[in-house]
Amino acid sequence: MTGKVITRFAPSPTGFLHIGGIRTALFSWLFARRHNGEFLLRIEDTDRERSTEAALNVILEGMEWLGLDHDRDIVYQSQRTEKYEAVIRELLERDLAYYCYCTPEELEAMRKEAMSRGEKPRYNGKYRDLGRRPAEGDTPVVRFKNPLDGDVVIDDLIQGRVVISNRELDDLIIARSDGSPTYNLTVVVDDADMGITHVVRGDDHLNNTPRQINIFNALDHDAPKYAHLPLILDPEGKKLSKRHGAASVLEYREQGYLPEALLNYLVRLGWSHGDQEIFSTGEMTELFDIARANKAAAALNPDKLTWLNQHYLRESKAERIACLLKRKLVELGVDVTGAPDLKEVAGVQKERVKTIVEMADQSRLFYEEFAEYDETAAKKHLRPVALEPLRQVRETLAGLDAWDRESIHAAIDAAAEQQAIKFGKIAQPLRVAVTGGAVSPSIDVTLELLGRDRTLSRLARALELIERRVAAQE
Repeated sequence: MTGKVITRFAPSPTGFLHIGGIRTALFSWLFARRHNGEFLLRIEDTDRERSTEAALNVILEGMEWLGLDHDRDIVYQSQRTEKYEAVIRELLERDLAYYCYCTPEELEAMRKEAMSRGEKPRYNGKYRDLGRRPAEGDTPVVRFKNPLDGDVVIDDLIQGRVVISNRELDDLIIARSDGSPTYNLTVVVDDADMGITHVVRGDDHLNNTPRQINIFNALDHDAPKYAHLPLILDPEGKKLSKRHGAASVLEYREQGYLPEALLNYLVRLGWSHGDQEIFSTGEMTELFDIARANKAAAALNPDKLTWLNQHYLRESKAERIACLLKRKLVELGVDVTGAPDLKEVAGVQKERVKTIVEMADQSRLFYEEFAEYDETAAKKHLRPVALEPLRQVRETLAGLDAWDRESIHAAIDAAAEQQAIKFGKIAQPLRVAVTGGAVSPSIDVTLELLGRDRTLSRLARALELIERRVAAQE
């Protein structure tokens, strides 16, 4: 590829950045990094009424969380009003744009007339050649003079060649009646000034592309090359809802997903490299080819994301996972200042869980007392038949010189042998007694993490419960 590649991601802070937007950012970032180019960030915040600081923060924080770093300073459209106004004046002066004074009623009549002839509803160019200048009190819009003949040819890097006749395009508004510029004008001006060579965006923008190319031509500037990504659908093949993907990208962080899992998941939504499923960020960058992106829409598969997250949890260092676990436990109001060491807990739990949220939920028992036993587990395992085995194992554990998993395992084994029962027959009642439920790491590891005092205390509590049940039966 000749010349330096410069791509951009240009979100609008009028809504939270969701999974479709972040996939667009990822593909644009990968394309730039693959070709040793630049990836720029532009905030399209000209809609001042709908743009919010919260939405902007989600964009910036989400990009940072995922490691999608940008080059140069961020461009804010709200700071470029004078530039847009200058371009609009230039187009007017060169007779490439004109003032339009049509009322909403007139425009509606034009649309109905066109539809009655079986044509697309459109503006009919009423003021195109009148050259009328605004009088005092007039508030016309400004329309771009779209070419009347010829075709716009888009050699899309994903969709292939797309040809649009200029006869299908009407004269679009480039400045509203209050003088503010519209999307198609600002995008062209910004892409030209930023030196954008390639635009990667959703195919919902494909109908804007011929209009934008015509404005590029009017400004005597080469248009960038385009790559229009198909939409992402929900698991049922429908448009994304907040339940499936349309919520803020930071929701995935709150749900306990790792950024590398989400990136790996997104890169496979519409792109592939053979049968490979797992890609490090370095591998993505090295292998990414925009031409291999699918033309068809991709559907979300939450199970695939969970599978990838499990993989990256297992592969991550315990120190890193401990930091994430701590943050989540603190959010839950859990005091983690005492034993056990979070790194030890994370090292054990990361092999067993799907998300950081699940890890935090299953790790609370190591730092705080549980309010009550799981009803089903207690009914099944904390029965009178478990009374003597649990008494025996508590006595054996209390006499241990060393509190480590090997010694604990041997103590449980000895208690089971003395009671003439299998290891599992004592391990599961013991697990319910000390954790309140039927699920935990291996029983020796669980007890080691809980510590001697907490283990013996919880065993005493379970024994009291069983004794009350025995008394109730007498």
